[in-house]
Amino acid sequence: MNAATPPPPSYPGGDQGPSYGETRPGGMQGVPGTRQIETSVEKPLITYAVMGLTILVFLAQLLSENILGLDVPAALGVKSNEAILQGQFWRLFTPMLLHGSLLHLGFNMYALYALGPTLESYYAHARYLALYVLAGFAGNVTSFIFSPANSLGSSTAIFGLLGAYGVFLYQNRVLLGGRGRRGLINIITIAVINLAIGTMPGIDNWGHIGGLVGGVLFAWIGGPKLRVEMNYSSLRLEDERQGGDALKAGVVVALVFGGMLAAALLREWL
Repeated sequence: MNAATPPPPSYPGGDQGPSYGETRPGGMQGVPGTRQIETSVEKPLITYAVMGLTILVFLAQLLSENILGLDVPAALGVKSNEAILQGQFWRLFTPMLLHGSLLHLGFNMYALYALGPTLESYYAHARYLALYVLAGFAGNVTSFIFSPANSLGSSTAIFGLLGAYGVFLYQNRVLLGGRGRRGLINIITIAVINLAIGTMPGIDNWGHIGGLVGGVLFAWIGGPKLRVEMNYSSLRLEDERQGGDALKAGVVVALVFGGMLAAALLREWL
């Protein structure tokens, strides 16, 4: 069972984003006077939708177990190497919606609520959803290759968000300044602590590692790289990355982990 992820660092907080009062990219000093940096902040609809769907699936797990004596969603969707070898490839995605206990669900949903809104505000909805799904896929593929045990949980995808957060802070470190550097240190610390906890029995640490790597890879190629655009009355944050960059990132992650999956399947089948 995938381990739950603890809360992320305090930076950035909620949907407020970083402070931009001191320096600009390339050492440009803040413009004096009353100019403000405008940001386009979208409501975290994908984060809330994923949380809602995950909670509904958990309720279905409880209901089926109480009525039928069998957790039907888990039976049909858990990461099972034997079932995947038989062609049930949806099991590389469905574990992201399944949880083994209320505590497991609670920790993961809290981590998603703490991480997701800020990331989604910078990524926008479609790119954020692609990051979440592909990181979960990467984690489950890695688990399939290196761990024979059944597993479930959204922490594969959440580790991907954690890795993407770290990349965002690193790639925008000049713009974000000291708060960004402190946030990056916190992200690295949280990742190391969680991976250390993941060595305990019953935790699918390979899923965490794969999700983390998948999130880092996606963000490195297609995550937001911000710059400050100036006009007469205001400053505005703009993303240098275009939709094509996000598409390229998704293709790279899918090819890398899809290739790993294909190689593992051929090794077992031949």
